[in-house]
Amino acid sequence: MRAPIALLPVLLFLAGLVQLDGYKLLRLRMMLALVAAGACASGASYLLNNLAYAHFHGSFLAYSRYVSPWIEESLKAVLLVFLIRTRRVGLPVDAGIAGFAIGTGFALVENLYYLAARPHTVLAVQVIRGFGTAIMHGGTAAILAMISNTLYERRPSGGLHLLLPGLLAAVALHTGYNYLLVRPALATLATLLVLPFVIYLVFDHSERILRTWIEVDLESDVNLLASISSGTFLGSQSGRYLQALRERFRGEQLADMLCYLRVHGELAVRAKGVLLLRESGLAEPPLDAETRAKLAELAQLEHAIGKTGMLAVRPLMKATGKEIWQLTLLRQ
Repeated sequence: MRAPIALLPVLLFLAGLVQLDGYKLLRLRMMLALVAAGACASGASYLLNNLAYAHFHGSFLAYSRYVSPWIEESLKAVLLVFLIRTRRVGLPVDAGIAGFAIGTGFALVENLYYLAARPHTVLAVQVIRGFGTAIMHGGTAAILAMISNTLYERRPSGGLHLLLPGLLAAVALHTGYNYLLVRPALATLATLLVLPFVIYLVFDHSERILRTWIEVDLESDVNLLASISSGTFLGSQSGRYLQALRERFRGEQLADMLCYLRVHGELAVRAKGVLLLRESGLAEPPLDAETRAKLAELAQLEHAIGKTGMLAVRPLMKATGKEIWQLTLLRQ
């Protein structure tokens, strides 16, 4: 009974989060990779905690409250930074699921180690580890991911300092849980009441934002493509802005910018179509040769335009985190 109670709750909670995601933003292969990455982070945490505790001059209780939360949450954060900065996640929903998957892998290894090291521990302790500690590890990583993703959505090119608010929140929750471990039943109850409720509220809000973004942005993309195809784009406000760049950029660069807007718009429409199909439960079309060619063309145009030119054209693209992420969605 000890092993299932220590391991199953966090796995079931992760499965529940995946079911809450109506758009199925994360593939099973990626989920398994994230759990494995969290397991590796747990192993690294064991080594770093042993090293840090050997140089700590306080009690183990003080160490668990003031030092280990920083080490453990920072290791989880390293993985999340990679996912967010490379646009493998683009919304609080998939960021939260990714964070919880990493926390799940972390908790599984930690609980397996605890089972192996103390095989005769009473059942109540494993209940606390399974329903309290494991959910805490997943929950703090999920909250860290959702806060960080929201900040990077507003500033896609922001630095690592945007990770700090999420990291502070995760460390504070982790520290609070360790404080309550003097009353373990209360710590477990607080975890089960607070973290799932907060994560559910964020998921619900994020899905409503995503649905609105798809509807509004899809119409904007279609109108942009229609104006380019009909030849009326240059007479629009966006077209006049592009023409105003003639003093700073060569004519071929401006032509590349217009082509970039067209190809980007076509790919954006396809990406939103994929999301709508997923929400409806329908099979999405595979990545075909035409889409691959457009993705390659977009990369070539970006190179031809250059960094300065891309900065100049960005106001026409609404280059938020979601806009950048949707193209990554097509490549998956």
